[in-house]
Amino acid sequence: MLSVPINNTMLTMNQQDPPKQVLPPEILAPGDGAGVARPSPTPLRDQLYAEPLPEGGLFRFNEAVASVFPDMISRSVPGYTTVIAMTGVMAARHARANTAIYDLGCSLGASLLSVAKEPACQNCKLIGIDNSEAMLSAARSHLAQFPEGKLITLEVGDIADVALDDASVVIMNYTLQFVPIAQREAVLKRIRQALMPGDLLILSEKITLKDNELNRRLIDLHHDFKRQQGYSDLEIAQKRDALENVLLPETREAHFDRLKHAGFSQCDVWFQCLNFASFIAIA
Repeated sequence: MLSVPINNTMLTMNQQDPPKQVLPPEILAPGDGAGVARPSPTPLRDQLYAEPLPEGGLFRFNEAVASVFPDMISRSVPGYTTVIAMTGVMAARHARANTAIYDLGCSLGASLLSVAKEPACQNCKLIGIDNSEAMLSAARSHLAQFPEGKLITLEVGDIADVALDDASVVIMNYTLQFVPIAQREAVLKRIRQALMPGDLLILSEKITLKDNELNRRLIDLHHDFKRQQGYSDLEIAQKRDALENVLLPETREAHFDRLKHAGFSQCDVWFQCLNFASFIAIA
């Protein structure tokens, strides 16, 4: 169990989700119906790596990935549904009325749907930024299925230089890991400069461990998790090769140091499942 203070309230989470996950529709934050997600069409099943592919193909957020993304991420990232649901809860504690809540690398809008469910966030501007037109096109279609979708604005942009105006919460769920390491501190500094003291950054990332043996064990467990979700060894191997030198994980300590250098006053891990962790950073 991990307890983290947020605005003088202790948030306690289990360190690991149950290993068996249901293929969910986009998850909304707990609220109506005790956190039950609203029904949506069953997402297309991710079979992009089910057949042998030519070597050297890099992972890209293109139309093929966008078409299966909800299934792909829910079966690939342990703890994903918890992170998405709690993103809305944490945003609601820090959102200032009539400010903006940004989701940088918003993909299909799951995090902002969670935020939009929270009454405390509904008088804020909810803005999703992504540099993939394919992902944004799929996001617009997906968000149209939810009443809360009308509260969300989507914009194409590069998170390295997009303007963050009058923000009180910034979300980066599984985004920074795709930014070149040398550019990450500059991105975080721009976010910190856009926030007032006490405002919130939610940062979720795949991580690596300093202990090589423990890191290998977590990688093996992650592959076991993916097998349990129905991925074959071929799919796991080909996805791993496609992400090499594209998704670059770092240690928790590296994230802590960078967040401090960027000007955040407090930061910690509020949730971790295997080698995926979610951080909170207070401006």
